[in-house]
Amino acid sequence: MTDSSEDYGNYTYEYYLEYGDLEDIKVDHRQREAMHIISVVIYIISFVLGLIGNGFVIWATSCKSKKTVNSVWLLNLAIADFVFVLFLPFYIDYILRDFHWDFGVFMCKINSFVSVMNMYASVLFLTVLSIDRYVSLVHLNWSQRYRTVERAWVACGCIWVLAAAMSCPALIFRDTMRLHDKVVCFNNFHAQDGHTAAVRHIIIVAIRTTVGFLLPFTAICVTGILLTIKVNRSKGSVRLTSFSKTVSAVILAFFLCWAPFHTFSLMELSIHSSLYLHNILKTGFPLATSLGFFNSCINPMLYMLLGKRVRQILKRACLDITKSSLRELSQSISATEIETVPGAPQDSSPEEPVESSTL
Repeated sequence: MTDSSEDYGNYTYEYYLEYGDLEDIKVDHRQREAMHIISVVIYIISFVLGLIGNGFVIWATSCKSKKTVNSVWLLNLAIADFVFVLFLPFYIDYILRDFHWDFGVFMCKINSFVSVMNMYASVLFLTVLSIDRYVSLVHLNWSQRYRTVERAWVACGCIWVLAAAMSCPALIFRDTMRLHDKVVCFNNFHAQDGHTAAVRHIIIVAIRTTVGFLLPFTAICVTGILLTIKVNRSKGSVRLTSFSKTVSAVILAFFLCWAPFHTFSLMELSIHSSLYLHNILKTGFPLATSLGFFNSCINPMLYMLLGKRVRQILKRACLDITKSSLRELSQSISATEIETVPGAPQDSSPEEPVESSTL
C-alpha cells in the first residue's frame, strides 16, 4: 500500500477526526486552536494532580492502611490511573507539535494501548466496587463468608487480563505514517477498501462503547437503585458508610467525564455521511478526550475529600513529616550552638596527632 493521502483515506478516516487535515473542510481555525489549548491545559493539570494524588493513594493503601477488600479495589484503581498519567506527556507533546508524532510506531501503539486499558480497567473496577458495595451492605452473611482479600486480588487479576485483552486492537491497528509534512499516529485498519475499514471501525467503537460504558453503567445503575430501595425499606438497619458515599462520587465522576467521549465515538460512525457532524467532531473530540483523561486525577481528590480513612492517613503522614522536619531542625540548631560556645569540648584533642589521609 502506498503512503499517499488518497490510499490512506481508503482504509481509515479516524485521523481526520482527531487531527484534521482535510483541505476541503473548513473549520474555524481559532475555535480549533482554543479547543487544543484547553485540552493541553487539562492534560497538564491531569498529569500533575494525577501523579501526586494517585501516588499518595497507592502509598496509603499499600503501606499505611489495613489490607481489606475495599483497599484492594482502591489500590488497583489508583495503579490504573497512575500508569495512565505517566503517558500523558506524550499526548501533550503531540498536541503542542500540531499533531506531529515524534516517538515511533512502538510508542504510538503502547501509548494508545495504555489509554484504552486504563478506560476499561477503571470502569470494570468501578463496576466491581458498586456490586461489592451492594453485596456487603445487603447480603451480610454471604459477604462475611466469601468476601475475602485473597478473592478480591483474584478478581483484580481477572479485570487486568480482561482490560488488556480488550485493548489489543490498539496494538494491532495503531500505526504511524508521514502525511504531508507530519508523522501521524492513527488507526490503520489494514484494508484496501473503505467499506472493510468502516466495518472494523464500527466493530471497535461498538465494543468499546458497550463494554466500556453501557453494560457497566447498567450494572452500576441497577445495583445503585436496589441499594437505595433497600436503605429506604430498612428504616435505619442498613446505613451507607463513608466509603460507600465515596464510591458513589467516584462512579458519578467517571461517567460524567467519559460520557462525552463515548457520545462523540458513536457520532463518529456517521462521519462519512454528514459534513456538519464532521466539523463538530473535529472541534469537540479533542476536548471530550481530554475530559475523559481528566478523570484519572479526580479519583484521588474524591478519596481525600470524602474518605475518612484516607483523610486520617493523610493527616497522620503530614504530622509525621512535620515532626521529623522540626526534630532535624532542632538537632541542627543545637549542634551549631555547641560548636560556637567558647571552651566547648571538641571531637579531637590538640595533643593527639592527626593522621594524614592517603589518596
